[in-house]
Amino acid sequence: MFQGVTHRGSLKGKDFILNEYLRGIVAFEKHLGPIFVQVSDRFSPKRKDELFYFLRSLPKDLQFFLEVRHPDWFGKENIRKESFSTLKEMNIGAIITDTAGRRDCAHMYVTIPKTFIRFVGNSLHKTDYPRIDEWVDRIKFWLDSGMKEIYFFMHMHDEAKSPELTVYLVDRINKVCGLDLQKPKFIEGYQQPQSVDQ
Repeated sequence: MFQGVTHRGSLKGKDFILNEYLRGIVAFEKHLGPIFVQVSDRFSPKRKDELFYFLRSLPKDLQFFLEVRHPDWFGKENIRKESFSTLKEMNIGAIITDTAGRRDCAHMYVTIPKTFIRFVGNSLHKTDYPRIDEWVDRIKFWLDSGMKEIYFFMHMHDEAKSPELTVYLVDRINKVCGLDLQKPKFIEGYQQPQSVDQ
């Protein structure tokens, strides 16, 4: 979701800009996937009423996933339970974030029968590959357990390296899960970066 809605100031009073954003994305029609709502890393549970009010105001015919990053969302059991149960009640997914140094964000709570993983890689560091392998095993478990929709968002500080790790991910998922997902293709004449020894 546009950061002008989610990151700047209050979530209240954003009706016009939110409606314009939603009006633009529905043009994707059948190609529109879930909408990733990320609030600022400074957005704490002290503002939970504001957040829940905002989420309840969103259209029910679109699928939303929420990512919170402030440590207080995960540090206290009562806050964690309340936030995940509220998302479940609203049919909003909880994004699982895998990033270095923040194991609390890789919470593994599934609030709806779909999953959205945001993987923050380390620019093809050798540790990225075993982390991907573990996610592929988890994805296979979810698929074998009947989950129908799994979204995996690859992100790196150096985005030029994201396609290469995405190719690795897709090759592993296809092999382990017996799928035939399409992977990114490099443009002819493009010099693909050398990968780190695994």
